[in-house]
Amino acid sequence: MSPDDWPAVERIYQEGIDTGNATFETRTPTWEAFDAGKLAAHRFVTVDDTTGAVLGWVAASATSARPAYAGVVEHSVYVAAAAQGHGVGQALLGAFLDSVDAAGIWTAQSSIFPENEASLALHDRAGFRRIGTRERIARSEAGPYAGVWRDTVLIERRSPTDPS
Repeated sequence: MSPDDWPAVERIYQEGIDTGNATFETRTPTWEAFDAGKLAAHRFVTVDDTTGAVLGWVAASATSARPAYAGVVEHSVYVAAAAQGHGVGQALLGAFLDSVDAAGIWTAQSSIFPENEASLALHDRAGFRRIGTRERIARSEAGPYAGVWRDTVLIERRSPTDPS
């Protein structure tokens, strides 16, 4: 993912925000904020071979600055509405997992709304396990769920080279 990809990445991110089932965020960040908060080595886009259009993206953040958690990241996968159901999410998640495994990251995790069944199924197929449901973890501030307390499903995948 490069700064040139940002307009398309931001559009796809906004599509996810608008659904109310992708994130608690209410608006997309600036490129500078996104860039500063995401690990450069583990963010990717999928591009349509014919049109060159960005179809989806994946990125991760460190979960903590503490050295003990250096091998734990929290990730997000977003696929353009028009590209959903065509393997884009699987390709993105596969590239991301290859990347974090090669870097010695031992845990990739995320929190997913239970209503986001497609994302949960994608992660199930990629070997993630459901740790549990965090009930009424936060309240949505905008969109179709404004004012509603939401649950999230905490998922994780341990690297095949897990050091434990």
